[in-house]
Amino acid sequence: MILEIDSLGVNGEGVGRHEGLTVFVEGALPNERVDVEIIQRKKNYAVGKLKKILRESSDRVKPLCPIYEKCGGCQLQHLSYNAQLAWKRQQIDDAVKHIGKLNVKIFDTLGMENPCAYRNKMQFPVNKIGGKLIVGCYERGSHKIVDTESCLIQRAGMDEVLSGVKKILQRFNVSAYAEDTHRGVLRHVMSRIGARGEIMIVLVTATKNFPNEKSVVNAIRHELPQVTSIQQNIQTYRNNVILGRETKILYGKSFVEDVIGGLKFKISARSFFQVNTSQAEVLYNVAKNFAGLSGRETVIDAYCGIGTISLFMAKTARRVYGIEIVPDAINDAIKNARENKIHNSEFIVGDAVKIIPRLYRDGIRADVVIVDPPRAGCEKKVLETFAAMNPNKIVYVSCNPATLARDLAILNELGYTAEKIQPVDMFPFSAHIESVTLLTR
Repeated sequence: MILEIDSLGVNGEGVGRHEGLTVFVEGALPNERVDVEIIQRKKNYAVGKLKKILRESSDRVKPLCPIYEKCGGCQLQHLSYNAQLAWKRQQIDDAVKHIGKLNVKIFDTLGMENPCAYRNKMQFPVNKIGGKLIVGCYERGSHKIVDTESCLIQRAGMDEVLSGVKKILQRFNVSAYAEDTHRGVLRHVMSRIGARGEIMIVLVTATKNFPNEKSVVNAIRHELPQVTSIQQNIQTYRNNVILGRETKILYGKSFVEDVIGGLKFKISARSFFQVNTSQAEVLYNVAKNFAGLSGRETVIDAYCGIGTISLFMAKTARRVYGIEIVPDAINDAIKNARENKIHNSEFIVGDAVKIIPRLYRDGIRADVVIVDPPRAGCEKKVLETFAAMNPNKIVYVSCNPATLARDLAILNELGYTAEKIQPVDMFPFSAHIESVTLLTR
């Protein structure tokens, strides 16, 4: 089938139309004419496999990574970086107009000067094939692991750690977890790197017992001296959730430390922390500028995590209240406030829907509400809770244009107008896009 590609889908795949049927083609780009084999047909759409490019887009570039065609970690290495930034802005524009039915000013995406080597965290699934330990990302659309020796988007030093840990686990014959049988030990290898190059290794196991634990730990310490923390996370459930609730310190500290905007953050194994440290500072500065703080405002950060945005805001606010449902994250936030000598913040464990009305009853009035929800966005009752507090501004940080658009429409009905949106490219070469929206009462 010959197809004209006119746009990109939400996952970065080319989109064309044939006799009224929408066809998604991985690897194809807008303005390309391609030869496609249909491999899946549904009632309203079809999936095509790219056979040949008959007319190439001027935005097409050669991927930098040798395993890009297989690996599912990146989706857009074949698209020039400037074109990636333009497409990400368009994703938000389309969602806001078509889902939210709103007309909002959207700025150009803020990108990186060098979009490689940005991730401060890696988490790779594990398998064993023919006695060889395989560690890497899943292939696109499958649970087959692509063995990875180096990764273009991981921070410097992470490749060496991955290679070293893999060899050590192989040497001590640590078994890999099998999804189908629910047998085996090792599920994932996770690592974080701090601002000074200190590295945390987290070995995620399906069992509480870790065979050859001491030998593995001693080998990592000896062969990878830059590793300052080795932990075992126990994930016994039969699901796709990477981390379990129990984490054991096998060696060293329970955290690594990173720095954003001069603030130090202690990050534990299960803490949420932006994987792109330099762009996180860009993102948080946008949020702070949108909040327009003068030093007299009370701010509520409704999904505060380990307090990154809260503490950023505290420097120019009268008082900041951070709310988070994960107790470990709140403990980290309290420690981070103490570490940075910030005394005008308070962190509370609980559901924002319950905590915010309690704060209101206690006489606390928010001038600004900051919200940075997961990809699913906010439940309507959460948005209603924000509006009921009657803040002057809501600053909405989003990682999903579709749920952002839905929530902006709800907030519009509740009396809050979306004035402007600033996209920020936190994840170069991927289809993901972060943004900050300012809403006013």
